[in-house]
Formats: sequence, structure tokens, C-alpha cells
Amino acid sequence: MLCVLLVRFSSIGDILLTTPLVRALARRHPEAKLVYVTKRAMAPLVADNPHVAEVVALEPDEPLRHLARRLRALAPTHGLDLHGSIRSAGLRVLVPCRWSGYRKRKLARTLLISTKLDAYRRPTPVAERYFEAARRLDARPDGGPPEFCLGAGATTRVAQWLAERGLAGATLAALGPGAAHATKRWPIAHWAALGERLGTAGYRTVVVGGPEDRGLAQQLVAGGAAASVAGEFSLQETGALLQRARVVVSGDTGIMHMATGVGTPVVALFGPTVAQFGFFPYVAPSAVLERELDCRPCSATGTAACPLGHHRCLADITPADVAAAVDRLVA
Repeated sequence: MLCVLLVRFSSIGDILLTTPLVRALARRHPEAKLVYVTKRAMAPLVADNPHVAEVVALEPDEPLRHLARRLRALAPTHGLDLHGSIRSAGLRVLVPCRWSGYRKRKLARTLLISTKLDAYRRPTPVAERYFEAARRLDARPDGGPPEFCLGAGATTRVAQWLAERGLAGATLAALGPGAAHATKRWPIAHWAALGERLGTAGYRTVVVGGPEDRGLAQQLVAGGAAASVAGEFSLQETGALLQRARVVVSGDTGIMHMATGVGTPVVALFGPTVAQFGFFPYVAPSAVLERELDCRPCSATGTAACPLGHHRCLADITPADVAAAVDRLVA
């Protein structure tokens, strides 16, 4: 029997973008056992995926050889390295099976950032690049979106949370102002102004994000947002809230991919990164807002400050632009 390891340790968006491949493998090889290998913190992203037979989580501070021992006990036939890191390369050495990976296009990305020379012959979404690792298994994209499958506990808690705050029947707009790097963050004043516009349009805004986003969220709540769950909800609970929203507004972050994974329309704000990198919302109701500037892209993942000091790539996207995109997307 086929036993296929799918290895992607992080991050939120990258993992969710592997789920079209997971679904395609399950349909092409219904008898196969699909085992997802990721970090413990990321396991909830795939824990309830019906196509995944087992999730093997790398525990914090766990030596790689211990993880490899657990994986060898599963007697895998194939290993798909969907991360391309030193850690995943170590697994390829320590866990015998037929391994394969995919091209990250690092040279093309570096050229585009440093010289603005576009060597991407045909921009391919990362979700489809992952399929390069499964060529031996004859899996092909099915044209469907990522899947973020939720457990009953998460949906129940979110329903209770909304009811307790009088939001159970409200038209919700979820706002994701955070990002790991500052240049991926839309200005907080823009977020506040957008919240006012959405409130006038009949939305109740809820701020989502991780513990590191609490400061931004508190500023928006003080400015009139209905509530914040930043740093309060688990990954699955955040997904359940996004599922209840009419629309999500986010930067180029994991929140954006979580929204596509639960089927909620998303307005995505792209600044230092561009379509060629492959991380636009994949096969989902979405609108991408960006500004054509000669300085874009300036980095692959964002940086602590704009290299030119103006941050126009995001600052020039106005709250009115975003509110109009919301109207068009959910009309």
C-alpha cells in the first residue's frame, strides 16, 4: 500500500496551499495513506482534513532523528518534500523512501527583487508548484481552492462567542491588520478609516490575528471595531470566525489563505511582494489591490522598514479603494 509523507513544517499560508495537492493525491490514489508532517503549532491546519490519514507533528525542541524514527515506523513508500529546508533535507537522508521535491524558483525571485528582471516565464501559483513533487504519483491540480477543514469544537466556540456579544446575526467583516514584517502591514490609520466605512455600510468589524497583533487590534477596537480575537483564538477558531464573515480584508499573510481555505471572499493588499512569487489568493473569490511601482518587489517576505523610506506600495492604497473592492466583491 502506498504511504506518502507530505512534509511542510510552516507557515500558515504555505501549509494551506499544499491542500489542493493533498486532495488530488487522495482522489488519484484512494487506497494510499497520506501522512502530513509539520510542526506541532501548525498541525491544526490539517488535523481535520478528511484526506489526511495521520498528522505527525514535530514537537518543540524535538531532535530531528526522533521525528525520523517515528516516520520510519510508518514504512513510507514516498516522501514529498514541500518545504525545501535543511530540516526537510535531513528527513530525506534519515527516512528511506522515494523522495521528491519542487523548484522554489529562488534565482528568478532574487533577480526580480534585485534587478527587476522578470525571469519567471509563466507565473505559477505555489499551490501548483507543489505538484512537481508528485509527478511520480500522477497527481494534477483539480482547479479547486485550498481547504481549511474545521473541527466541531472550533465552530461551536465561535458560535458561542458571537452570541455572547450580540453578533450572531451580524454581517461580519474580518480585518487582519498584522504581518510578521512591517512592510507587509497596511498603515493602522488606513485600517481605522476602513473600519468606519464598513461600519457605515452595515458591517460589524472583528479583528483577527495572533498574539503579536494584539496591539494593533486594541487600537482598532478603541477606534470603533466591534471586537478583537487577535491572540485569543486558536488557528481553527480563527478559521471558524473567518468562515462566519461576509468578507475578509488582509495583507499578504496567513489570514488571507485561511479565508480562501474556508471559502470566504477576501480583499488582499499586496505591497512588497508580487504575483510572480505565487502567493496570490488561489482559486477563490478575491480581489487583490496593489500599486504598480518601479521599486516593487523589494523583498520576498517583507522587511522591518521600507528600503526607500516611503512605503508607497501600501500607503497609496486608500481606505476608499478597499471599501470599493469590498462592495464589488460581495455585491
